[in-house]
Amino acid sequence: MTQQHTIWCNAEFPEEVTARLKAGTAGHRLVIDNELASNLGSSRPSPLMAGADVAFGQPNPEQIVEQQGLRWVHLTSAGYTRYDRDDLRRALKARDSQLTNSSSVFDEPCAQHLLAFILAQARQLPASMADQLRSRGWIYEDLRPKTRLLAAGQTVLILGFGAIARRLVEILAPFRMNLIAIRQRVKGDEPIATFAATEVGRLIPVADHIVDILPANPSTVHFVNAPMLSLAKPGAHFYNIGRGTTVDQDALIEALSRGQLGSAYLDVTDPEPLPPGHRLWTAPNCFITPHIGGGHAEEYPRLVDHFLANLDRFERGEPLLDRVM
Repeated sequence: MTQQHTIWCNAEFPEEVTARLKAGTAGHRLVIDNELASNLGSSRPSPLMAGADVAFGQPNPEQIVEQQGLRWVHLTSAGYTRYDRDDLRRALKARDSQLTNSSSVFDEPCAQHLLAFILAQARQLPASMADQLRSRGWIYEDLRPKTRLLAAGQTVLILGFGAIARRLVEILAPFRMNLIAIRQRVKGDEPIATFAATEVGRLIPVADHIVDILPANPSTVHFVNAPMLSLAKPGAHFYNIGRGTTVDQDALIEALSRGQLGSAYLDVTDPEPLPPGHRLWTAPNCFITPHIGGGHAEEYPRLVDHFLANLDRFERGEPLLDRVM
């Protein structure tokens, strides 16, 4: 007989998706916490989580450490910065508990968002849209020579190599560009040439496209900084779908202003929301989307389906998908 679990959830879902979760957890005790938390927000300790052995959503990190009966935590985000703590890792290991995230839900939309950024620059979409919204000058003579093909001879340097980068590599493969990456710990199973992060200074000067997919942690704060950007190939393009804290934004604005970078496409900033008066909004050739890279119409049902697939694995004692601890 399948063991009944007490599943605590503070994820904010539409009513029909909550119904999907309830149907998928029939036979278990599901506790819906009204103190809902978004993927980007933090949460306070919840009295309702006290008896749970499974947590789904964005639980309070301190409560995860303290709650001895908690056997599995599944996050509704790909990022897990506030959970990446030594005390939490020790607590989970001591009681043989697991923490998983939702990377498999967000790798595809984030990779497609990056492709959209790269193609938008190559095909001069922002400049064309700006002309439509302003002078409507039909700037054919100016823009047509500036359009580019994504092709062999161009190098894409990916900063950070996880699920999003793996999918991006697959999507970019038909363009036959030279794809390289850096990561903190090279595992040897990467499908493209991948180097230690310490070699970034050697690789930046050859990159036509610099793609930042770095997570937020102490080692990545301002990883992209003035010394690094000074090494960039003149006119190189920068894209960030990782975290805003990984970039020294003052240095980025300066690199754009002096033409060291040809453009920057940002889905993440520091802070968020970006205040209307922030200099990034008016930096030359800087284009911003409001942290929607992982978003898609099917996001909520896919989050629930991913959790339910892992719940099935958890019940059968099989390895969980997207395990990070």
